[in-house]
Amino acid sequence: MASAEQPLPYAPRTSSISAFVEAPPSDSHRRSSSSVPTSKFAADMSQPPPRPARSPLPHGFNPADMDRLSDPNVKDKIVSTGTNPSSQHSSLSVPLPKVRHDPSLRRARKPRSQYPRSSTESHVEYILVASFDIDRGPIMEHQYPVAITGDEHMLAELMLPDQAHVRNQDWTVFFLHKDSSQEEDDAERQAKESRRARRRRRRDRAKGILHESDDEDDGGEEDLDDDDDDWDDDVSTDEEPEGGEGPPLVYVLNLVNTKQDKTVKRGAVVKAMAICTRHPFLHIYKPLLLLALEEYFKSPVPETLSMLFNAVNEMDLSLMPKLSLLERHLLQASDNKDLFVEKFERMIQARISEETAEDVADQPFDASRSPPKRPGIFRSGTKSYIETHTGAYAVPRDTHEFESKVMYKGIPIPIKVPVAVMPETVGDFSLIKLIQNFSDSHAKSPQTFALHPHLTTNGPTTHPIIVLANALLTQKRVIFLGHNMPSGEVAEAVLAACALVSGGLLRGFTRHAFPYTDLTKIDDLLNVPGFIAGVTNPTFEHHPEWWDLLCDIPSGKMKISSKIESAPITEGLVYFQQQNPAYANFINGASAGSGSAAAAGQQTGDLTGDAAFMADILRCIANRSGERVVRAKWREWVLKFTRIAAAFEETVFGASALYIGSDGDGDGGGGGGDGNLGQAAMGHGYVWADEATKAKELAGNVTRIEGWRNTRSYYSFIQDVAQSYTVRPLKGLDLAHMHDRLRTQKLTPQQSKEIFEAFYNYVWSYDEICLLLSVAPESHAGLFYIALGLFHKDRDVRVKTAELLDRIAEHEAGQHWWRSLSRFEKLAYVRIKKEVEQEGRGGREGGVVSPVDSKRVSSGRRVI
Repeated sequence: MASAEQPLPYAPRTSSISAFVEAPPSDSHRRSSSSVPTSKFAADMSQPPPRPARSPLPHGFNPADMDRLSDPNVKDKIVSTGTNPSSQHSSLSVPLPKVRHDPSLRRARKPRSQYPRSSTESHVEYILVASFDIDRGPIMEHQYPVAITGDEHMLAELMLPDQAHVRNQDWTVFFLHKDSSQEEDDAERQAKESRRARRRRRRDRAKGILHESDDEDDGGEEDLDDDDDDWDDDVSTDEEPEGGEGPPLVYVLNLVNTKQDKTVKRGAVVKAMAICTRHPFLHIYKPLLLLALEEYFKSPVPETLSMLFNAVNEMDLSLMPKLSLLERHLLQASDNKDLFVEKFERMIQARISEETAEDVADQPFDASRSPPKRPGIFRSGTKSYIETHTGAYAVPRDTHEFESKVMYKGIPIPIKVPVAVMPETVGDFSLIKLIQNFSDSHAKSPQTFALHPHLTTNGPTTHPIIVLANALLTQKRVIFLGHNMPSGEVAEAVLAACALVSGGLLRGFTRHAFPYTDLTKIDDLLNVPGFIAGVTNPTFEHHPEWWDLLCDIPSGKMKISSKIESAPITEGLVYFQQQNPAYANFINGASAGSGSAAAAGQQTGDLTGDAAFMADILRCIANRSGERVVRAKWREWVLKFTRIAAAFEETVFGASALYIGSDGDGDGGGGGGDGNLGQAAMGHGYVWADEATKAKELAGNVTRIEGWRNTRSYYSFIQDVAQSYTVRPLKGLDLAHMHDRLRTQKLTPQQSKEIFEAFYNYVWSYDEICLLLSVAPESHAGLFYIALGLFHKDRDVRVKTAELLDRIAEHEAGQHWWRSLSRFEKLAYVRIKKEVEQEGRGGREGGVVSPVDSKRVSSGRRVI
């Protein structure tokens, strides 16, 4: 993938701060070296394109890494790939996982801290103070503890936005691209290798294998065991793709205050204070910035900054558990305030045991002394917690947020840190506010857009929010204009747009986002391809050559630039048109940007389903469903889009780099593994009710998909798919595909039996159950469709479904899914368990063990 080193507007050009901009690859480079399956135009375009035998893999990806067993404990055992040729719906031949019946696999791993006490990382790295001088303009007063850049004027301008003096208070957010030094990278790499070597030797010793270096390292290794548990670098589902976009951003939260003072020129003093952190939840520092800036007005000395710096970095987050990627998805999509509360309790119990052991070790032995009383664990906000002493450990009232405090000037400032933070989510924003701002105006006076294939996928009356999402997906230049608005509200809209189109799945938006910028940085801004910027100067509106989509926040209107680059005719578009001539008129009209696209769209209806989706979103907002529900629905929209894009590539090119999985499909094809998987469970990808529905939805999305296939987020997603595959449980199965078939298609008893049996045979471990729960979220009926197996005509399927529900109910998160089942399904479960118990009892009394009883894993009843 081609890339270019270009400076970002907010990245001062020094050795410590540098920009990283990745330009989109050219079409020629994409066809020659990318991981996207493409082929050259055939001489005779009337003939369908040849189908490649398999999809090319992302650059730098080792196919040998794709065949690790789904058991996270088996990290070094490699199995060979399947030898059968891939089907046209498969991107890679992968053997199915082994059927395992070990109940111990369902135990959760030892919880680890996101921010261990042994970590040397600071919560806040720098604190900046700037002020406005009537003669010199914006100036930087202090940078603590050290200066982070030599370009002080640029930072001062960013900290003092336009018209700051007309408001008493304003907030801004901006990002810095700070490179880590070579020494830091080498030290971190050596530390990881050392920790991995120590863990490997401990595992070998447990197996009875001794190394020559054991005697030398034994003395120090025992002391480092706890640290190694906190800093686990082994391959596991706790890891997530790191991506290749460069060092982590430095997020800057800035507060501007204006104090009226008649003794100075212009009658006011304007000062700004900013906190620079690597944590995306920078909004938690707002109360501290308010207090610190007020204190700085009274005492403008470095000691004031030092006091703030020390206070925030002493914040204790060591009891906040580190969640895996699947666990974070479950937590974010659920409104349950008790989800994963057991992890918080185990973290606290481990801390109490550690402190008790230290206290006993420090005291002389006294046989007459009774053992010390263990501190209690309470739920924060409960009566017991309030009545007890303040030093008691407390589990958060809502597991979505970890409760801590910062002692500033002797005052405890309560802090709530989000536990599950997904990629591209920065700061505190509201998707509901963004959607309502542009939807209300559209509802009062429907807006008609100039047609563009990438943006107006539903014709000229495409919903503005869908136009915005399409623009970001296809890497258009987007500007949010907030004339006469606080810059903080403009920045919030930019951050919300990035999170909306990312869905926690796609990357490449916040790194090229500028929550606030001004006219003086336009030259630098235009050097960034596909930027998302927030401005307050109305001059931007009069220069359509600077942007592709302008979102005017006060009016709630959007405008497509008259100078926007036209969409090219791509190979995928032509090939799909040849394969689906019935939709050629619609595709041709959309590609040409003519009125025929609107006419075709009106005749065929809502091909993309976006109109129905937005109606559902607005209905949720009207019903006060909450921010978490709206974010979960947008995540599902983005996930659906990526799965449809994979299906499009497989349909057109024969394979897709957006999916790595098993080698069979629902229509046939060879399977791997032990051969226990039925044909109905062999498919993968998005599920449609029938082929006609599939063709319609692909036709509605073809231009949007082709626009996305040459963007940063597309190539980053391919890398993420390849990297996450190595740690994904159940590599050979697509649980989402099987669950969607139960939900959307009318299956025969044999087909549904094969799917239910696949769930029973392969979903065993803790991570595998997490994966199953993630494809059956509580907001979409939860376990309802899986529990339908309790009513299957085949008795063996009913029994296996009950056993599967047993495993789920024993799971930390699954127990909440179990409780949400309807009473009707729970009664069916109890009836089946009673039948199994009676049959097993009768078989044992007669001296014969029932085959059904021999398959049971557990027989505990669940409380209805």
